[in-house]
Amino acid sequence: MPPSASEPSPSEVRRPISAVLVATFFVRFGFGLTLAVFASYIVGRSTGLGGSDVGVAGLVSAMAPVGEFSTVLISGALADRYGRWPVLLTGMAGAAGLFALAATTRDRFDLGAINLFFGFASGAILASSLAVVGDRADASHRGYEMGRFDAMNLFGWVGGFALGFGMLGALPNDRLDLVFVGGAVALAGGLGVTLVLIRGAPTYHGTASFDLESVLGNVFRRSVLLVTLPWLVIYMLIGTALVFLGTAAQGIGISTTYLAVAIGGGGALLVVTQPYYGGLADRFGRNRLMTVGAAGFVGAMLCASLLLAYGTNLFVLGGLGVSVLLALAYGPAALAALADLTLLMSRATTMAIYSLTISLGMLVGLIASTYLYAHFGDPGIYAFFGLVSVGLVLLTVARLRDRPAVLPGVATTPVR
Repeated sequence: MPPSASEPSPSEVRRPISAVLVATFFVRFGFGLTLAVFASYIVGRSTGLGGSDVGVAGLVSAMAPVGEFSTVLISGALADRYGRWPVLLTGMAGAAGLFALAATTRDRFDLGAINLFFGFASGAILASSLAVVGDRADASHRGYEMGRFDAMNLFGWVGGFALGFGMLGALPNDRLDLVFVGGAVALAGGLGVTLVLIRGAPTYHGTASFDLESVLGNVFRRSVLLVTLPWLVIYMLIGTALVFLGTAAQGIGISTTYLAVAIGGGGALLVVTQPYYGGLADRFGRNRLMTVGAAGFVGAMLCASLLLAYGTNLFVLGGLGVSVLLALAYGPAALAALADLTLLMSRATTMAIYSLTISLGMLVGLIASTYLYAHFGDPGIYAFFGLVSVGLVLLTVARLRDRPAVLPGVATTPVR
């Protein structure tokens, strides 16, 4: 018997998740593509960056996390009040236009302002996307669906980042504007495919009884913060690496082509591991997988410090590879745990805390790492890794000791 008009078919129910996965890949691909060349694009050369160049590039790059951090809660509240798709599609269209605009200028003040608005768009896209997945995924499969989302999110980043590195090595610096044109095209293409996929699909359209005070009260509960704050310290590390890895690699003689191939291979690995880890989180529990992921990040920073101090060592490289594999368990488990803790009417605002913490982490990480390296050299980087590791360990212990309060009402009923 065909489904009734009031009960959408399984394909119609799942189509919004497919649309989010497509949108997420294209958005993150465009962002990763342009971020790989951003430091070189700002200062006008791809090698030989001095301390003042690094400071300028870091300041302009930090504008995106500032924009995302300062507005993402507003974006989440709008997605809860008026619906997910208006916020998501507006963010995608705005980001595509901003990439095209960035291709027309190298003025540092202009690029800083454009990057600030990138942050506005990025926060709107992420908060609304995560809310759609939380709406559609049953609690028993939420880890797996969040793993698929995280796979597309990270694969888009890494794939764009890898191609950006390749273009950084292949294009003369005065033609790097083509990379921003490519980012605009990627977002425009993703927007078109998303519009096709969501046509006629049922979705959450907002609520007329939106109580912002109640929403914010649920968002800033201790149990929510203990899931999201570890992302703060994780992205202190990731944000620094994303902005300066390409120019640092060229500065020590590593081919950006080889680096691009290695990063692209890592992206392919993400597609396999993230849904798998999400499924393990559904089966064995969110806390266990988040603890494994946190241990992996600490191990990765320890191995990175040893490589920096003593050079290439096969045992340390092996330890780094194992640590990175373990670290990948954190994302899908934590996203599923966060969605488990949300009410439907406050889901986008709560998921916005994820975006808020990672953007703040990127901002703080850029400031802290550049300051420590400029003043203390390699020991400053060791100190940075050590502080990030200690913060992650303390937050993990606090989360394991926490007993979340019971949510009022029905917490995790998906939209139908």
